[in-house]
Amino acid sequence: MKLLIDMNFSPRLADLLVDAGHHAVYWGTIGKPDAEDFVILNWAKKNGYVIVTNDLDFGAILAATGFKSPSVIQTRRRDIFPEAIVPFLLQAVKVFSAELQVGALIVVDERRYRVRLLPLKTD
Repeated sequence: MKLLIDMNFSPRLADLLVDAGHHAVYWGTIGKPDAEDFVILNWAKKNGYVIVTNDLDFGAILAATGFKSPSVIQTRRRDIFPEAIVPFLLQAVKVFSAELQVGALIVVDERRYRVRLLPLKTD
């Protein structure tokens, strides 16, 4: 699975995910660090990446647009140091691989995973 790591994480997160056998890139190495979220979302959609972020805006954009992709894994954990977050991300990718492939917003918090298939319904 191709993972696009958002700027609100350390570039080290991409390295750890690559070490775990995933294709992961850090946005700051392929795009402008100050790019709008919509630009990142469209790039991920066009190139088949799942966005990994700590930013609530991606979920809001998906809800407002009704997009069916890209999938987004959104962390809501207090500790987002790469070594602390990797096990939770790997678990999310493993358990929800089918959902991520068809389009989903997966929220990872301190206690659980929440999955919503895309497109998100706002009504």
